[in-house]
Amino acid sequence: MKLYLFDTESREKREVSPQDGHTIKMYTCGPTIYDFAHIGNFRTYVFEDLLRRTIQFFGFKVQQAMNITDIDDKTIRGAIAKNIALHEYTEPYRIAFFEDLKALAIQPVEFYPAATEYIPAMIQMIEQLIEKGYAYRSEGGSIYFSIRKFPSYGRLSHLHLDELKLNASGANEADEYQKDNVADFVLWKAYDATRDGKIYWESPFGLGRPGWHIECSAMATQLLGHTIDIHCGGVDNMFPHHENEIAQSECSSGCRFVHQWVHVEHLLVDHKKMSKSLGNFYTLRDLFKKGYSGAEVRYLLLSTHYRTQLNFTFAGLDAARSSLQRIEDFILRLRGIQTSALETHLIPKAETEFKTALADDLNISAALAVLFDLIREANGLIDQSKIGEIEAQKILQMLESWNTVLAVLPLHKNEEIPLHFIQLLEKREEARRAKNWRLSDELRDEILSKGFLIEDTPGGARLKRKP
Repeated sequence: MKLYLFDTESREKREVSPQDGHTIKMYTCGPTIYDFAHIGNFRTYVFEDLLRRTIQFFGFKVQQAMNITDIDDKTIRGAIAKNIALHEYTEPYRIAFFEDLKALAIQPVEFYPAATEYIPAMIQMIEQLIEKGYAYRSEGGSIYFSIRKFPSYGRLSHLHLDELKLNASGANEADEYQKDNVADFVLWKAYDATRDGKIYWESPFGLGRPGWHIECSAMATQLLGHTIDIHCGGVDNMFPHHENEIAQSECSSGCRFVHQWVHVEHLLVDHKKMSKSLGNFYTLRDLFKKGYSGAEVRYLLLSTHYRTQLNFTFAGLDAARSSLQRIEDFILRLRGIQTSALETHLIPKAETEFKTALADDLNISAALAVLFDLIREANGLIDQSKIGEIEAQKILQMLESWNTVLAVLPLHKNEEIPLHFIQLLEKREEARRAKNWRLSDELRDEILSKGFLIEDTPGGARLKRKP
């Protein structure tokens, strides 16, 4: 079965096919570490993890780079405001970002390049663009890319040159109006003591710092080569950032930059754009403080197709919690089966439908529907004693396989039940066998009052914490 993804540039679903036949080279836009990443950011990062895992599920290897933007107007302003070095300002946010990735079960990728580590590569790329006539120096000393020298500019976002606005440039410095074209974008920002403080780098063009767009092009091509298979990011990065990446990368190398572009739609909060001023701005830490888990947040963020806007609500998080509880109950029920029965045809059908859903542009809604159809059908058969221990174990193995993609199924939940309550449950079972219903009820009430539920399974009674 082949994997297909919707390509933003061609506006059609295209087969995922690595250039070398076995390894997908993928670049994903990472965080700007001036603050904690918010749940809108993590909607994109969770999807990119789902894509990475799906590519592996379909038998390919992945070589992925996710950039860490530590040179940016916001990081520099933050460092200057606190009168500390740039690294000192960004490092706590970098550490927090990797803690958040771990909490959401996002796989580590092969490369996490920080912009400050690739300044020489950026300077080299800018020099190549100047030599080839694609870039020029303004009177203020900054270096700009001339988009009129790249005829296919706008092909990703499907915009025409005459539709481009001033903000496409990504620069707001004093020599903004000294550019050849209002939409030309900055490659190197000349040093400005008022704006940049003591933060600058030396270059053949003078003191300054790279523009945001050149950072990604230099890091992507240095680590993955001139042509990469898949480039991902949020829809807000499509223009101008990704459009500018294409222009400068292809003019520098003479090669096609990206085979497939994949963009993730926005996350809304209660149907509104997330904003601190509206009081609906949430980081992962905010949700954890409200008692939600990484698995619950991950489930919610991945459960809507990536090309559809995701409306975040706390009711949605509660629904994610209920869905995970239903899955956990099913898993525990399968593990409790100790009888024998003829095998059904559940597994081949479910395996095919799950993979078919993922193959169709990561149709996660359909894939999750397959999971819950399986739970419903299997529970009905278990009620009729038509699923035996062997088939139950095979279903669990299939769920393990699916979880290499989803990374959210509670298959290995390590929840220690205090010995005291296990002993209370054993005493209750003894009381029930002796038909001492009064003592049985007293023990049950004591267990329930301490936050545990009692479930009767084919393998006997068990305890679990109340959700």
